[in-house]
Amino acid sequence: MTPGDADSDAAARRAASFERQRRLRQEPRFPGGPAADPAGSHHERRIRSFQPRRSRVTAGQEDALQRLWPKWGLDIDGRGVLDLPTLFDGLPVVLEIGFGMGEATAQMAADDPGTGILAVDVHTPGQGNLLGLADRAGLTNVRVANGDAIILLREMLEPEALDGLRVYFPDPWPKKRHHKRRLIQPEFLDLVAGRMKPGAVLHCATDWEPYAEQMLEVLTAHPLFENTQADGGYAPRPAFRPLTRFEGQGLDKGHVVHDVLFTRR
Repeated sequence: MTPGDADSDAAARRAASFERQRRLRQEPRFPGGPAADPAGSHHERRIRSFQPRRSRVTAGQEDALQRLWPKWGLDIDGRGVLDLPTLFDGLPVVLEIGFGMGEATAQMAADDPGTGILAVDVHTPGQGNLLGLADRAGLTNVRVANGDAIILLREMLEPEALDGLRVYFPDPWPKKRHHKRRLIQPEFLDLVAGRMKPGAVLHCATDWEPYAEQMLEVLTAHPLFENTQADGGYAPRPAFRPLTRFEGQGLDKGHVVHDVLFTRR
């Protein structure tokens, strides 16, 4: 075999390996469960504010995904507008972006059964865990959405569809060159303002102080949002937001958690 032939053979093997990995990323891990790439990443060229994760799923989480996803789960594919009143039996709906393992979401749903929670994440174990928690607690006011929250907001929600929006402990993207990936930006606020009813509350929380400062700055500057705090600063943690395990670990390390609550004008 000549050097040229060897190079061509190696290139072909790399291309075949890349294609296999691409197909695997697009195949659902659980038939009938959340899709691996519901909207098709090749259609979405913007910089994403999240990193899809496909880590280990326990037997209990797998069981919950297979049993409950057809009932309570939905893929964010951008192909149709959701009928939230039908999806939540007429309840007011709060969108939660990023719920981790779902413990806090399940607690808030149990504490407030008169509010529907549309919980969005891309973490398969967390999706299964939240479905299992909701099932064991007999909750009927939680729906789990899989995929990119920006596509959901932009293409799948009616104007003024939401009674609230929660973004708890989003990725802070601490490196300066990655700040553009942070979710709470003026463009994001422009989008969510059109999906929130007047008087709806946007509630953010973070333990990364520079990100808290950015949240407060961009929300204060936005003409369609008003701080709930008369002094224009951070809010005390509301009683309805549970203290999460992640938050407790941060507090033990000396982190300071800031809550930011603004209403849609």
